[in-house]
Amino acid sequence: MSACVPARAADSDRTERAHPPHSPPPTGPRRFRIAGADLSASIAVFLIALPLSLGIALATGAPLQAGLVAAAVGGLVAGRLGGSPLQVSGPAAGLTVVTADIIQQYGWRTTCAVTVLAGLAQLGLGCLRVARGALAVSPAIVHGMLAGIGITIAVAQLHIVLGGTPQSSVPDNLRALPAQLANLHPAALSVSVLTLALLLLWPRLPGRVGRVARTVPAALVAVAGATAVAAAVGLVLPKVDLPSWRSHALAGLPDGPVLGLAAAVLTTTLVCSVQSLLGAVAVDKLASGRPGPARVGRSDLDRELLGQGAANIASGSLGGLPVAGVAVRSSANVHAGAVSRNSTMLHGVLVVIAALLMVPLLELIPLASLAALVMAVGIQMVSLHHIRTVTRHREVLVYAVTTLGVVSLGVLEGVALGIAAAVGVALHRLTRTRITHEEKEGVHHVRVRGQLTFLAVPRLSRALHLVPHGTDAVVALDGSFMDHAAYEALQDWQSTHTARGGTVEITGRRAGVRIAEPAVLTGHHPADGDEEADVSGADCRCRPWTAWRNHQCERPQPVPGKDEGAGVPDGGEPDPSGTGGHELVRGISAFQRNTAPLVRGELARLAREGQQPAQLFLTCADSRLVTSMITSSGPGDLFVVRNVGNLVPPPGEESGDDSVAAAIEYAVEVLAVRSITVCGHSGCGAMQALLDSEPGDADTPLSRWLRHGLPSLERMGDASGSRARLAGRAPADAVEQLCLTNVVQQLEHLRAHPSVARALEGGTLELHGLYFHVGEAQAYLLTERDGEGVFDRVRAVDLAV
Repeated sequence: MSACVPARAADSDRTERAHPPHSPPPTGPRRFRIAGADLSASIAVFLIALPLSLGIALATGAPLQAGLVAAAVGGLVAGRLGGSPLQVSGPAAGLTVVTADIIQQYGWRTTCAVTVLAGLAQLGLGCLRVARGALAVSPAIVHGMLAGIGITIAVAQLHIVLGGTPQSSVPDNLRALPAQLANLHPAALSVSVLTLALLLLWPRLPGRVGRVARTVPAALVAVAGATAVAAAVGLVLPKVDLPSWRSHALAGLPDGPVLGLAAAVLTTTLVCSVQSLLGAVAVDKLASGRPGPARVGRSDLDRELLGQGAANIASGSLGGLPVAGVAVRSSANVHAGAVSRNSTMLHGVLVVIAALLMVPLLELIPLASLAALVMAVGIQMVSLHHIRTVTRHREVLVYAVTTLGVVSLGVLEGVALGIAAAVGVALHRLTRTRITHEEKEGVHHVRVRGQLTFLAVPRLSRALHLVPHGTDAVVALDGSFMDHAAYEALQDWQSTHTARGGTVEITGRRAGVRIAEPAVLTGHHPADGDEEADVSGADCRCRPWTAWRNHQCERPQPVPGKDEGAGVPDGGEPDPSGTGGHELVRGISAFQRNTAPLVRGELARLAREGQQPAQLFLTCADSRLVTSMITSSGPGDLFVVRNVGNLVPPPGEESGDDSVAAAIEYAVEVLAVRSITVCGHSGCGAMQALLDSEPGDADTPLSRWLRHGLPSLERMGDASGSRARLAGRAPADAVEQLCLTNVVQQLEHLRAHPSVARALEGGTLELHGLYFHVGEAQAYLLTERDGEGVFDRVRAVDLAV
């Protein structure tokens, strides 16, 4: 591993944590310290990992100690060497079907050898630095593979839940299910039902007691509760059997056909690597969106592959199950507040201690309880969210083919079928382009749906020639790509049509359209000498605001002589927008033409079902603060309240204006929003006016409203009070300091409102502070640190992985 680049990255990673850049290195010896957050997170992860590791070992048919070995090695080896500090590795449910099939065909000792060989293959892939390339696999294939594995797990474990023995495949298990139902074991079924009930109900305990109880993982409560009831009642059931570690079977030499063993190694490598890499990306997103002062860097995927390979070599050599990143444990680690890889490693130490000292307690657990736990995990792997996502992206066929292939044939075969289906769908989309022509009120509409390539040029030409000479035409491009052949065909027709007195308007998605001459296809193509060409979109590339153009985004400078007088209607004063005062009408027209067809279905649903926003977003009326843009939200997502200075008058001090209080009460009591965000911004005119105000200023509506901001001004001037600050730099000036402090003060005003106070007490509402720097296009999230409100930069998430 020392020859690989990620190993050097690991050294630099440790060096940066030891002493940050631009600071002298420590002179004394380094002292090993474990943060309190890492300690508490490791305990939470350990309590989840212990029952799940035993359950997964049971589901594969491996010795139960193998699950504990894999959990310990995953925590210690993968946690220490991997490139994702917060990802927790161990025996994964996604590997259950693969491992069970290998054990059934070749036996346990050969399975351990396959795990070692898969680890060596992962080391090779890590040294080749191909980790990020593995993420090119379609998410529909990955989700379909996990769903197929989940179905296989759930069907197999159902037999143990009913008191029987699972068969070797899903069809066999389904055929044997009627006979199993006729001869079910009441004791096993009752313990399993109790386990599932606790697993389902524990996270839903209400109130303050529920919040405290939920700190104990539901998986541990379910297994421990079922075990305690079974022992108290005296039920006779098969229980966990952990033989002496002296008789634990280690890896042996591979024994079997070469092609079969190669397929087993390939399958294990594929599933372990893809699951671990996708898990690392997901952990990065979870950690980047987590509030708090301590954050870790982005995962090194090649190093993560090396760490997983080393862990599989160690686990297989010690007689453990294959190791991969585990989503349940990783998300628990992040949510528990882990700040470094120490939490993952410490959880591995706790597993070792439990395996050596807690054997008598572990042997009290009924196998039916573990089977119910693993069955629930298998069911959760069939995610309705993933199904909705692939359906929305029209990849449900790929998902279904992969799932059915994994269930019917096996993991490797199912993934191969999914890849073939994905390629077929991609080719179908590339070759299938729908082009229609219709006439409405004298205007001819040509609509192109799909990718406009050379294969569609004959059909495009036929549709365009149906447009009579001298008429008005609209060409709607709904695809996201146009190649050069299609571009030239459309350009030639447009030139000919406009030269014969017709008009052409190009609408729809324009990304990838401008191949040679952007102005030709982005607006009206004028005849020679026409000085009134519609340049909307031709001189500005900020597409969401093209209709209004109140910005300077890549706008070319006017040409002296040619552009003089442009935007001066009738010799009057210059119009800064250049649109003759019709911005609103043009914007509405662009919405009706381009956006309305895309959102009409969603808005119709919202009209039928009513609004159900989860967030109340209270912010300033400043025109530069576009709430939907900075939150990436859409219709029905945010309940927005805007006013000058994002102020929240305290109860009883509204001075006759109850609009903000009414909106808060409606959002909390009627809409039952789950969070309220107060968002300030840089360069706020209201905060500048507060700083410039004098006691004897004129009594105007604006000055009366800004009096609600005086507590913020007092808070900033009080040296003994807590103020707000930025984490990365000092506030630029007094205005920015007041903008930050004002967010903190308005949150205090919010807490004083009765409806908000009741919701906070009941645990159904959260308050958040946000600061948006207009010039940086950067959001800062408020956190509590050292008794002060600190605004931390919200990191961007790389969505390309």
